Amino acid sequence: MPTHLPDGSTLAHGVATAAYQIEGATTEDGRGASIWDTFAARPGATRDGLDGATACDSYHRYAEDLDLVRDLGVGWYRFSIAWPRVLPEGTGRVESRGLDYYDRLVDAALDRGIQPMATLYHWDLPQALEDRGGWPERATAEAFADYATLVHERLGDRVHVWATHNEPWCAAYLGYSAGVHAPGRREAGAGHRAAHHLNLAHGLAAARLHEAGVTDLGIVHNLAPFWPETPEAAGAADELDAVRNRVWLGPLTDGAYDDGLLRVAPELADPALVRDGDLALVRGSADWLGINYYTPFRPTLADPALERHPEVEAYPGATPVSFVVREPRTDIGWEVDPAGLEDVLLTTHRRTGLPLLVTENGAACPDPVVDGTVDDQDRIDYLRTHLAATERARSAGADVRAYVVWTLLDNFEWAEGYTKTFGIVHVDPGDQTRTPKASYHWLASFLAPESGTTS
Repeated sequence: MPTHLPDGSTLAHGVATAAYQIEGATTEDGRGASIWDTFAARPGATRDGLDGATACDSYHRYAEDLDLVRDLGVGWYRFSIAWPRVLPEGTGRVESRGLDYYDRLVDAALDRGIQPMATLYHWDLPQALEDRGGWPERATAEAFADYATLVHERLGDRVHVWATHNEPWCAAYLGYSAGVHAPGRREAGAGHRAAHHLNLAHGLAAARLHEAGVTDLGIVHNLAPFWPETPEAAGAADELDAVRNRVWLGPLTDGAYDDGLLRVAPELADPALVRDGDLALVRGSADWLGINYYTPFRPTLADPALERHPEVEAYPGATPVSFVVREPRTDIGWEVDPAGLEDVLLTTHRRTGLPLLVTENGAACPDPVVDGTVDDQDRIDYLRTHLAATERARSAGADVRAYVVWTLLDNFEWAEGYTKTFGIVHVDPGDQTRTPKASYHWLASFLAPESGTTS
């Protein structure tokens, strides 16, 4: 069984989950409150006012879930660790029962021949750190490095592929500028400050983990293509690209925020925020780069006749735009176009030269249950076409090592509550029964010739 990053000779495969979306048990074994617990308790913040208190109950059912991963035939399981389960106040007191849970999870994966890939931060910041200012404050980045070191000390003898952050763009800009994700703040400049400290947190943690012997450390970004719908929107598209993509890639590859980004985000030119040495620490700090892709974006200059897109507030400083969304769309309203994935993989390969992993890709579908089954042919079509796009990018020279499906289980879909389902396994919200969908069986059949050795 491989123990490190796939070598790229063939495309490896896996499935992904996230702690707050599946674990539940939010008050068990000493876990502290996260910003998502607090945000979801706010009236109107999530669909139907629901939260992740139970989710998929994977805290208790992890063995059953890992059986599903094993039987699927993939070689990799990407999961995240809940910071408040390990450090209930974000710093200081360590909750050993939280670390014990991840010990059991990792051991159970390995016992099933599954390689664990750990993400240290998937949006569940301890509420105690948010109470002290959250990601717009430098102390949060420093606390993250301490947390990363602690987790690695416990799990690093068995987990070898690590990601620091998952989609820090969402954490920074949906959380602090648009206010549609936790912690629900609507402060334009706070998004840029949070972005810098998320970059810094990655750099600080990467330095610590590399020093401890980690050789396969990366970061996961939801990079996206911006295809201007009209020539007049080209300048706006470049500004959106700066806030969505270049704010992360510039520090990683060049150790700098570029001039176009600084025009949109002058906060990032403030030496009190971006201190000497910060970006040099980030440059070259990733051994690989994860890309989460779902949909392209087609900006046009702001048009009140178009439906309001929930992300339009998440690009502070950029020219106001609307997004044209073409058909077909998934159940969450995102345009389906696998060419966007091929585009992102090729452009990111040329920009960074890093090994790339597609760390999330999947679709929300209506998923009606009929006679105890879910015949999700639309999801199968989505996966088939995006797997093909990934292989086209590889054939064109992109160093893409893995394709990881989002997600294993129908789960708590953040602000959408439980109304949007991405899973290849249906989870009954009443009794938590797991039922593999047609897409699960299709993927297992697709992978069967690999017999597990290259997946």
